[in-house]
Amino acid sequence: MIVNISSLVVKVLPVNMEPALEALKRSGLCDIHFHDRQKGTVVVTIEGKDTGEEMDKVKAIEKLPHVLGAALVYAYSEAELDAAVKKIAEKPGDPVPEELKNA
Repeated sequence: MIVNISSLVVKVLPVNMEPALEALKRSGLCDIHFHDRQKGTVVVTIEGKDTGEEMDKVKAIEKLPHVLGAALVYAYSEAELDAAVKKIAEKPGDPVPEELKNA
């Protein structure tokens, strides 16, 4: 079961957008959700069983033809979320700090 999902912004030269998109598609490393030819950006998501697998995918994406770099934008980890929920549930009293109640 996949429990980690992250999004990346992949940078390419605008002139190389088509071959970069093709390389990303063929790689099987990610799903493409959006691209802007003029800015040379591609938004993708990656999935993995843990953060190590995801980081391996980021490194592999950065090595694809026509890719200048990839930056992690958002990461979701089911295990980390479960741990945070458990920690909140174990604390006595109201989990919402007083400062946030009147915001």
